[in-house]
Amino acid sequence: MSGSGRYRSLGVHPGLTPSTRPSSQDEAATATATLGNQGYNFYTHPSRVSILDRNGDLTIDPTVFLLCLSGQPTPTMDDLAAANSSAMWRSSTDLPSFSRAFDLFTNGDPDDVSDDGEDRFFIPSYLQSSTYIHKLQEAHRSRTTSRREQKRNGIMPSSNGFSSDLLPAGSHRGLSHTVVERGAMSEDRDGLSPLPTRWNKSDMSGGLDLHSDGLGVKYVEIKGHLDREHEACGIRADHHMPLQCGIYYFEVQILSGRRDETLIAVGFSSKAASTARPVGWEPESWGYHADDGRCFSGQNIGRPFGPTFTVGDVVGCGVNFRDRSAFYTKNGVKLGVAFQDVAKGRLYPSVSMKKAGEHVLVNFGQTPFVYNIDDMMKEQRENIQRDIQTTDTSKLEPGLGETEFIQALVMQFLQHDGYVETARAFAEDVKLQNEALSSNAGPTSSSINIRDDEDANNRQRIRRAILEGDIDRALKFTNAYYPHVLQEYEPVYFKLRCRKFIEMVRKAAQLNMAAEAGENGNTQDMDIDANGDGYEWDDAPAVQNETEVLDLERDMLEYGQALQAEYAEDSRKEVGKALDEIWSLIAYRNPLKEPQVSHLLARKGRVVVAEELNSAILSSLGKSSRAALEKLYAQTSVLLEDLRQDGGDGAFTSVGDVISEIQLEHDA
Repeated sequence: MSGSGRYRSLGVHPGLTPSTRPSSQDEAATATATLGNQGYNFYTHPSRVSILDRNGDLTIDPTVFLLCLSGQPTPTMDDLAAANSSAMWRSSTDLPSFSRAFDLFTNGDPDDVSDDGEDRFFIPSYLQSSTYIHKLQEAHRSRTTSRREQKRNGIMPSSNGFSSDLLPAGSHRGLSHTVVERGAMSEDRDGLSPLPTRWNKSDMSGGLDLHSDGLGVKYVEIKGHLDREHEACGIRADHHMPLQCGIYYFEVQILSGRRDETLIAVGFSSKAASTARPVGWEPESWGYHADDGRCFSGQNIGRPFGPTFTVGDVVGCGVNFRDRSAFYTKNGVKLGVAFQDVAKGRLYPSVSMKKAGEHVLVNFGQTPFVYNIDDMMKEQRENIQRDIQTTDTSKLEPGLGETEFIQALVMQFLQHDGYVETARAFAEDVKLQNEALSSNAGPTSSSINIRDDEDANNRQRIRRAILEGDIDRALKFTNAYYPHVLQEYEPVYFKLRCRKFIEMVRKAAQLNMAAEAGENGNTQDMDIDANGDGYEWDDAPAVQNETEVLDLERDMLEYGQALQAEYAEDSRKEVGKALDEIWSLIAYRNPLKEPQVSHLLARKGRVVVAEELNSAILSSLGKSSRAALEKLYAQTSVLLEDLRQDGGDGAFTSVGDVISEIQLEHDA
């Protein structure tokens, strides 16, 4: 009998039945209109769709026009729809720069995965080790996974957040419209500011022509009065430079222009600065100009800074948010610091041009930079590490040096978490070291309080039972030593109950795998690590006969049904989610082999439950639920995160970086 058939014969949990997918698009209003016999004039009227062409010309298929001139009846919308109405429009025609209303449909999303599978998300090489970038990468990965899941389930979201479910009937005739309310796109999704990825066509002067990839931009000649109104034509990036990066850097390559008079400026600005003037001339704008090599900061009077630049040169601009300075590079050589005391806020990479034909290409980190910005970032990190190493710790715990303080933290952690024997061994080792060095005696085994030792032994027994997967024994010890804990800390009790069900599923899966291995004549050892997630099977029980396996599975389902009934009226979302997750395990013959659910069976799940129960016991005894070392780690992480927000020291290091550095020194 197959696993799925066996489970069906024993009863199927209602949570496993598929549910009907709700509509992902709310219809706010539907309007209908009668077109009437308006003929060709409907399409050629200047207030109609002719605005979609940058030259003001109608972009309708010439076939329709010829039909009208020939005197034949004008095709109706239904006729055109039947003949593939999409052919009416020129697919190669771009929307004009002034058609801002269409940005909703044309703006790219850096998190979107294109139809060919290409992921537009990228991370500049110099930011690979940034804690902030790790968070941004994780958020992107989560959104990408969610988007793929939606597509797999039949919900087709576009890069702009719309669902691409089928439109209402008649919509191809222009008779029915679905109006969807949509909030403004936020730059700080998930509380994380995305990196600049391209120039923003919604934030540029009208005299510029933007490449389809959003990276190249060219100045086109402006005729008439517009030429007098624009001192320059500028453009900003789609996102501001995140302060949490610590340093942000980009490069601009000059593709074309007049070699004798290149009027291009490279820099950064806020949204308050006009794009109709050169970068650096407006308040909240900073720029380095090609024609005279001067740098400008908020006014049209600059100061000498560096060499001029022209066609073929690559100019880099970087902002160090730690010391609020901005620097420039030319063709891979650092020119120095151009600006000090750069204002904090949302600053966008910017460029401006004046002469027709000037053409630039930006690199936000999609490809390697000409300048070695990676070494500059490494130098900043090393400076922070030196500051950390030279920090005085004598005031943290008066009377203890740095080494003694660390030893005391380790000792307290071992006692706190119930590692009694390890604590004793550590104390003895510290004592021997101190005696060998003729130093003051450090913590010794006699310093361990007898009462604390007894509590630690009890908690150690409970922990060991959970780590061995024997939840019943853990519950027995807990009720015997600390009878009120499970009542006072009900969420922990619920997690223990769920873990028991998981262990029953795990044991059944191991038995089935052992039986299959025996039937196939496979005698390989069961001490393996499935999927690298720590599912060691050295504790796998001996292979039982079919009846005993069925009994185990029946007990498992009965226990699960009882657990479900006990919490059926519980309105907590986390409870419902946990029950749904563990019930999903029985949908598979061997969940240990299924990537979708195998993580639920990992041994590290035992550790999590053991830690939570240990913390609950300590809290019930009036002690801290976390060891001093854990608190120190958490507090340091929070402080670094706070320092990271404004581009300070926290942007260049993390607790993980320090620990990795210690490990490297130890290995060396």
